[in-house]
Amino acid sequence: MSVLTRSALEASPLADLHTIASELGIDGFRRLRKAELVDRILGTQGGEDAVAEAEAPEAEEAEVEEAVAADAEDKPRRRRGARGGRSRRRPGDDEDGSAEEADAEDAVADEPVAADDVIATEDEVVEEEIEEEEREAARPRRRSRGARDRDRGDGLNRDRDADRDRDAEDRVERVVSGVVELLPNGSGFVRVTPPEPSDDDVYVSAAQVRRCELVSGDRVAGPVREPRRSERYPSLVRIDTINDRPADEVAEGTHFDDLPCTLPTERLALGSEDATLKAIEWLTPIGKGSRVTITGEAHAGKSEALKRLAGALNTVEGLEVHVVLAAVRPEECAEWRAGDVEPVAALSLAASPDAQAQAVERAIDTAKRITARGGDVVVLVDAIDGLPPHAARRALAAARNVVDGGSLTIIATAAAPVGGETTIIALDRTLTRTARFPALDLVNSGTLRAELLVGDAGADAIAQARAAALGA
Repeated sequence: MSVLTRSALEASPLADLHTIASELGIDGFRRLRKAELVDRILGTQGGEDAVAEAEAPEAEEAEVEEAVAADAEDKPRRRRGARGGRSRRRPGDDEDGSAEEADAEDAVADEPVAADDVIATEDEVVEEEIEEEEREAARPRRRSRGARDRDRGDGLNRDRDADRDRDAEDRVERVVSGVVELLPNGSGFVRVTPPEPSDDDVYVSAAQVRRCELVSGDRVAGPVREPRRSERYPSLVRIDTINDRPADEVAEGTHFDDLPCTLPTERLALGSEDATLKAIEWLTPIGKGSRVTITGEAHAGKSEALKRLAGALNTVEGLEVHVVLAAVRPEECAEWRAGDVEPVAALSLAASPDAQAQAVERAIDTAKRITARGGDVVVLVDAIDGLPPHAARRALAAARNVVDGGSLTIIATAAAPVGGETTIIALDRTLTRTARFPALDLVNSGTLRAELLVGDAGADAIAQARAAALGA
């Protein structure tokens, strides 16, 4: 705080002096008279030397004022008649009047004054005093220099920030196109040079992802806003096109859960020479939109069967394959990443049930958006029985075959059926441990309405094979 002069302090209202005293840490300042408070403030600011330096210019000014006052006292004072014969000086009288005029007025003052003149004179004095009080009340309060400086600085900062925001908004919007990559929190980026990230990538908010039902792999285009303060990447202002189609046309449509669906009618051809996969394809067929669980005891080969299914399905044209490792051995996470199908999420068995459920739900939400647009998706989950029961049922229930649309197929491993499956693939641990493949437990396996996938002849063949296995 700069050193304030005595004249500035004395001209300041008492409230401002209290504020200054509070900032300087003066104790008991509210009990001090104004003159004492001014002395304390000057002393606290810089000691006696600072007070002397601050009062030096005022001393000269005071000497000048005293000289003027002494000169004024030597001159005869102008008086006007007052009650009781005492003279009063009316405010505003000219003190520079001549001595002769003063003597003449003194002579008049000694003469008897009428009562009306006395009353009129007093009324004038009262009116002038009232006018002076009104002028004093209307005069703006003086503020401390520190407060004025702070307000001035805040105003400059606000103006500078507003100008910067206006400059950012006035910049010409550039249009960018790229491939969407979603993040676990629901937001994402438009990769302009997919699949590798770059500094030119554009941020997409979670609200835009939900509104336009974006999924990873969508190609979008739209205008971009340059990054503001504390932002690293530019942001997508709006989405104009999705996969070369108007965004409004793509986003509008029926909610996924309201889409009409039917039992699977199109079989997924695996086309593999693996004995287990052949048995699954013909004896427990899987269709687009099937709800499948691979069940069995520990070490029955569930994870291995799921891995082989993922490899076979990944070769089917027009089919998207998403793998979620919700609760697997740490070594299996590394094996999946080194394989042909990289998981969209990989959690070991150390993850909490809630974290596992969230990973599965995110993958299924993405698959739902693809299905709603007419795509075919398969989501493979290892394992679903580690999720809370309601989360496991909700994940499995998302599978459906949309009428005249896409399909969402869920294939998950579990120790036992969850409920509501259209296909159950049961594995025999004894056959697996003795390396007798296919290790399929035909008695406990089956497909609901298999004739819709393999025809009546195929369904009869499945029934005969199951009967033979049961007789054996």
